[in-house]
Amino acid sequence: MGGSAYNTFTINDLLIAIYIAVPAYVANSSPVLLGGGAPIDRGRIFIDGRRVLGTNKTVKGFAYGLLLGCVAGLAEAVLFGNYGLMSVGVLASIGALLGDLCGAFLKRRFDIAPGSPLPAVDQLDFILGAILFTYPLLNATVGSVLILVLATVPIHLLSNAVAYMLRLKSRRW
Repeated sequence: MGGSAYNTFTINDLLIAIYIAVPAYVANSSPVLLGGGAPIDRGRIFIDGRRVLGTNKTVKGFAYGLLLGCVAGLAEAVLFGNYGLMSVGVLASIGALLGDLCGAFLKRRFDIAPGSPLPAVDQLDFILGAILFTYPLLNATVGSVLILVLATVPIHLLSNAVAYMLRLKSRRW
C-alpha cells in the first residue's frame, strides 16, 4: 500500500518552504553580522517597566536584514525564473524581522535579558513571521510549514553555535 497524502511531502511543499526560507534566513541572520548602533526602541520603557525590545534590536540591523533578505528574494526570482518571488522575498524578509521583534518583545515581558534563551521562541519566531506574511502570495501548505518548522530548529541552533565559535555572538544560543 502507498503512503497517504497526510504523511508525504510533495515537491510543491518543498518549493514553498525554499521560497520562504531563503529570504527569511538571510533577513534573520544579517543583523547579527551587520547590526549595531541605535536600538529600534530608542531605550523606551514599556508599561511593565522593562525595555520594549532591548539593545540587540537595532535600526541598522533591521535595515540590513530587510535589504539582504530582499536581495535573496531577487536571487531566487532570477534562479527560478519567477519574478513573482521578488514579492515573496520582500514579505518573507519583513515577516522574519517582525517575527524576531515579537520574540524580543515577549522575552522582555518575561524579564529575559537580551541574548538569553527562550527555547522555541528563539528558533521559530522569525520563520513563523515569514510564513504569516507570505501566506497571501504562497498559501503555505501544511507540508511546507512542517518542513520549515522541523528544519529551522536544528539549522538555527547550529548557526548560532557557529556564530558563537566565530565570536559573532556572545552566547551559544
